[in-house]
Amino acid sequence: MPQAEPGLLILGGTTEGYALAAALVGAAGLRVVSSLAGRTANPRLPAGACRIGGFGGPEGLAAYLRESRIAAVVDATHPFASQMGWNAAAACAATGTSLLRLERPAWQPGPGDHWHVVADWTEAAEIVGRIARHALLALGRQEIGAFAPLDHVRFLIRMVDPPDPMPRFAQAELLLARGPFTEDAEYALLRDRRIDTIVCKNSGGSATDGKLAAARRLGIPVVMRRRPARPDTPHAATVAEAVAWVRGALGSIAA
Repeated sequence: MPQAEPGLLILGGTTEGYALAAALVGAAGLRVVSSLAGRTANPRLPAGACRIGGFGGPEGLAAYLRESRIAAVVDATHPFASQMGWNAAAACAATGTSLLRLERPAWQPGPGDHWHVVADWTEAAEIVGRIARHALLALGRQEIGAFAPLDHVRFLIRMVDPPDPMPRFAQAELLLARGPFTEDAEYALLRDRRIDTIVCKNSGGSATDGKLAAARRLGIPVVMRRRPARPDTPHAATVAEAVAWVRGALGSIAA
């Protein structure tokens, strides 16, 4: 029986994951499969084959790699999807599968920025409770609960999908929106809603950095959660670098 084409698994859901799939789908001698976590309702589907849902930990992922004849994995998950990164490292080590981490560079504070860098949401909530009266929570639906006890702060909570259930905030408005957001639009939002503090995580990228530039213009502090630790694996900062790595790791595919 002829051996199947080598498979590439993209652990995706990010802009970079979608772009990598689009760049490689159709390359001769390569099967491209993207995996989405399934935490967002009605997700945008990437080019090529796609699976949605978890693998069942590192053991389940290792079994999938063997059964699907995956020769290389690109972890293009969100910078804060750290558990998937550790699972991928363990599964690839167990199966001898090549692994690359594709991750956009983190945001860095510049002149005029007023950042409070925190390790977790408990620390973030403590700072918000001290400095904020009208705060923007630019977070995911699983990340806002730590701020609900702050009865004296009015929150504007922006996310893609509504939380279920919604934590019991004394003062909160839910704003469902998906980026990208321009700097001017963010400036108008912060000004009109009298936002005095922004809470976000260091996702990096250009789709949602407009709020940081707007905060700089308005002199608004930002409570920024730093990225969690990741395994020490080969790393690419751009899709072009990832494409080159894939072609090197799977030398049989067409250039």
